[in-house]
Amino acid sequence: MQNVQKKRGRKPRITISRTDHDRLLGLAEAAEERNPTFAEAMIEELERARVVEDSALPETVVRMGSTVTYTADGGAPTTVTLVFPGEADITQGKVAVTAPVGTALIGLSVGQSIDWTARNGRIHRLTVTDIRQPAGEMEAVKAPA
Repeated sequence: MQNVQKKRGRKPRITISRTDHDRLLGLAEAAEERNPTFAEAMIEELERARVVEDSALPETVVRMGSTVTYTADGGAPTTVTLVFPGEADITQGKVAVTAPVGTALIGLSVGQSIDWTARNGRIHRLTVTDIRQPAGEMEAVKAPA
């Protein structure tokens, strides 16, 4: 599996909680007319995801509300919190799941990489290096050094 993940264009396996899956599917379906690019990308991600009960989602997986540190194209680390559109505020590091990078992050685990296309059409390689779950849920999970 490691070799498959490293090949550009191949998408890594992702896992999503049932609650996130249902909420994101509803969001994508509601956005089909006004934001078809997001809707198509999110539905594609949801179709390929392994869906598990909320309590069975590993702590090492990006979920809604997770604070995620990642690198893009091997650059400096970026830390964002993945939120629903109404909560997004880039000045506070809150990125909407409807943004291309937000859609790319959902369901990834520490150490996984994925290619994603920015709004300007450029393709970037994103690698998750750290995940912190919402307060009270779990401790930070970091990639092995």
